[in-house]
Amino acid sequence: MLDGPIDRAHPCFSGANITQLDTLAAAVTDERALAHGTHVASIIFGQPGSGVAGLAPRCRGLLAPIFGGGGERLSCSQLDLARAILLAVENGAHIINISGGQLTPSSEPEPVLAQAIAACARRNVLIVAAAGNDGCDCLHVPACAPTVLAVGAMDDAGAPLGLSNWGAAYRSRGLLAPGLDVPGAAPGGGVGRRTGTSFAAPIVSGLAGLFASWRIRQGEPLDLHRIRDALIASASPCDTGDGNIQDRCLRGRLNIQGAIDMFEREEAIVSEAQSLAAIDPIATAFAEPPTTEARAVHADALTTSDAAPATPFALGSSVSGPTLAQIHPFAGVTTSDCGCGGGVGAKCGCNQSEPAKPAHAYALGLIGYDFGSEARRDSFAQAMAPDVNQPLIPAQLLAYLAANPQEAASLVWTLNLDATPVYAIHPMGPFAADVYARLREFLEGQLHQGVELVSVPGVVSGSMRLMSGQVVPVLIPVLRGMYSWATTPLVNAVLGERPTRGAEGQENYDQQASGLTDFLNRVYYDLRNLGITAEDRALNYAATNAFQIAEVVRSATRDELDLDHVAVHRSPVCRPDSECYDVEVSFFNPSNTQAANRVFRFTVDVSDVVPVSIGAVRNWTRRA
Repeated sequence: MLDGPIDRAHPCFSGANITQLDTLAAAVTDERALAHGTHVASIIFGQPGSGVAGLAPRCRGLLAPIFGGGGERLSCSQLDLARAILLAVENGAHIINISGGQLTPSSEPEPVLAQAIAACARRNVLIVAAAGNDGCDCLHVPACAPTVLAVGAMDDAGAPLGLSNWGAAYRSRGLLAPGLDVPGAAPGGGVGRRTGTSFAAPIVSGLAGLFASWRIRQGEPLDLHRIRDALIASASPCDTGDGNIQDRCLRGRLNIQGAIDMFEREEAIVSEAQSLAAIDPIATAFAEPPTTEARAVHADALTTSDAAPATPFALGSSVSGPTLAQIHPFAGVTTSDCGCGGGVGAKCGCNQSEPAKPAHAYALGLIGYDFGSEARRDSFAQAMAPDVNQPLIPAQLLAYLAANPQEAASLVWTLNLDATPVYAIHPMGPFAADVYARLREFLEGQLHQGVELVSVPGVVSGSMRLMSGQVVPVLIPVLRGMYSWATTPLVNAVLGERPTRGAEGQENYDQQASGLTDFLNRVYYDLRNLGITAEDRALNYAATNAFQIAEVVRSATRDELDLDHVAVHRSPVCRPDSECYDVEVSFFNPSNTQAANRVFRFTVDVSDVVPVSIGAVRNWTRRA
């Protein structure tokens, strides 16, 4: 679940296997976020016989709170949403539900969020996201991203709700699910009803979890993208003859039996009775409409300004399989800015809790600093000189720290991507003073020596608020993996000095330098990331360990090849208690694009906080 926190004391979660992850919003208490998260979670994880029976009560769940509250609406940034997605992936999530989003004029998320979504696609993780509650031809991030399953809201008759968004990006990869008066748990033990795409999305996520569990029990490989495709392809069209309504229907309406039939035709291994038994929670959860009293409980909770009243269109048909009366809709509203929702790892039937993994990071960026508060900034200004602007001038601050190195611990040191702080660096332990000295050295190098990037490995623990109000994760660094460099000196260090004589030798050197620079720039700028997932840590380490990649570049340059792409894959074989990833660098022949690519592979073990390369570099040819 990427949502608000949940009321774990609610009876519907008694026996549920839900693990909370440590996110930036994990310690935030907001009644609206609690109400929203509790309601969404119960739609998926509510236990049978509890009064709120969820769709996938036996699935393992991961809760990643993302809402900080404090504003008119619940929200988070796309950067923080990307962090939560990657953290969920690292802890084994297979399905990630995001019941909300941010309005966007295009279908492009911000780069870091786009990379997190792409990582899910590579890792066979399905993202389900709400289409939004603006009631217009408009798009929400992340629902509009190409690999995300977008979910709009419909009423009891299968008609799109007037508040449910639509748009061209949703037509091929979106569907409608019940979103009117959806029953769910309320904090304090009650049951309430809410309306909106926030509560249609977890219905689809829960069903995806059931399909995943079903296919695992049938001995089939777990392919979440195949499940997404089946849900979309089996959607029932809105056959009304009204083009306007058809546009609002996205690809169509949720058709549970149709999706089951698609799998049965494909595998032909289970009977209709077994198929229906696999989704038995649907019938038990929604067979009986809630009472009037249940409708009234907490009916006024979580009413945000973007929640338009439901204005259903007139449609008489219903979906096949379990009827819409059985899958009776719930109530509520979606949030605005950044989405919320419920995700679930699809290993249904496993009730053994697993602790969250330690959050390792190996990040590349530039060093910055912050004061945390105006009072702290003013205290530096008074200690340095009457000019209050001096602490904001890095050169003057460094001069002060050179004379007063102990004051480095009073700053909030940050690691930045494109001038945006993504981590607060907080040295700890007996060598903290050495780490602060290294940070000062990095900042000095950035100012006067052309340092372009630094590497900071560490463990993510807690969060910190900056002067701007932005909250960033705290990274406790490991000194032995902290390096700084500029591309040109690094290339010179790897390749040696450029020959002073001989045109052929100079040309060969320049080709190697160009190839190595191209690879480094590809990782540093085109593939920049937060360094959270194992793949990203392996990739970032590969760029830091330029001496190894230099051997690859030398070989490729000798054959006059150019860099094509860089990819990271889980190693099929690895030593015990390790986590190994293969970094593959592919080169092509620009003079003959029909020739096979030359692929070089080296393996990185990311099980420790500081990665390490293992084994020799291997290479082979592969058709593009």
